Amino acid sequence: MPSSRRALCLLACFLSTTSSVPAGDQGWKSAEAGWRYVFPRDHGPHRDFKTEWWYATGNLTDEKGREYGFQLTFFREGISSGSLPKGSSRFRIKDLPFAHFALTDVNGRSFHYAQASSRGAYGEAGFGKPPGRMAWLNDWMIGQDDSGNIHLKAGNSGQAIDLTLSTDRPPLIQGKEGVSPKSTKPGHASHYYSLTRLKANGTLDVDGKSHPVSGLVWFDHEWATNQLDPGEVGWDWAGLHLSNGDDLMLFQIRDKDGNPVFSSGTLRDAAGAISMPHDLEMIPKGLWKSPNTGSLYPAGFLVRIPSRSLSLSVSPKLADQELLLSPFAYWEGSVRGEGMSGPEKITAEGYLELTGYGGKIPGLSGP
Repeated sequence: MPSSRRALCLLACFLSTTSSVPAGDQGWKSAEAGWRYVFPRDHGPHRDFKTEWWYATGNLTDEKGREYGFQLTFFREGISSGSLPKGSSRFRIKDLPFAHFALTDVNGRSFHYAQASSRGAYGEAGFGKPPGRMAWLNDWMIGQDDSGNIHLKAGNSGQAIDLTLSTDRPPLIQGKEGVSPKSTKPGHASHYYSLTRLKANGTLDVDGKSHPVSGLVWFDHEWATNQLDPGEVGWDWAGLHLSNGDDLMLFQIRDKDGNPVFSSGTLRDAAGAISMPHDLEMIPKGLWKSPNTGSLYPAGFLVRIPSRSLSLSVSPKLADQELLLSPFAYWEGSVRGEGMSGPEKITAEGYLELTGYGGKIPGLSGP
């Protein structure tokens, strides 16, 4: 069994013994109203919270117009709160770093993914505040330089990315009063912001061949201790770039019977106006059955916001974009959409994440 898989299996075992213990009893903080976001401080880690991730997804094209998509996520999973005793071994860790990387070759109809994990005992993995690296694991990294550009690097000798990202839009704070609720019940929320429309340039390797690429990237950073309520098993999330210049984030939380029990989203228009529509809908379109896990995922979604006269039909660019990773499998992939915003025809590109269809999410699911 590869070392990364062993580490994630151990993580699953550990989390299964602690998920039902209240956050305060373990010394972890919960996301509460009033958080004041400060950058670049909040690009760095928040070690008082148990779970954190830095997440980038993008749609790219090469010099011949071929389409690609990618996902790169660094996770920090807290093992113990507070400080380690003085003189502790370097192998005694407070948090476990691990990362997921996936690459979609749309024209080549292929999907590749990888995972990595390390204790970081010798500095080969860790988290920091920019300028410099935010998160890294060996030669995989996400960081920010003095000029504010973000750098991504991940992959192996066959499939890899090396990208520089620039933005002309400020961070988009998700939710209200500094928190993004994940339930109608109190105590289930995260601190969450997005850099929604990063302009990407760099190289992408497919099957060992390098291609210059450009495109748009969506970056999320989220930290929390308790997110999902007991009985909730997963979520459907999308980050979409609309052709009229709008950026749309939306998600819905599902219960064990597959029914949506909570939804939220944020729309920022091309002029910078921000709204949180109360009437957003994500309606599944058909089913796709994984040939690997047998899990049934939605084959797409109809996204509707009646108050904004917005309707989009969103479909995967490639049906099979399922990551078969231990301790759980999930679907994460490049999508496109078309529809109407008022009287205007629009298109969309972005990413869709579907979790809980291939098993509960350790550390985020209720007991």
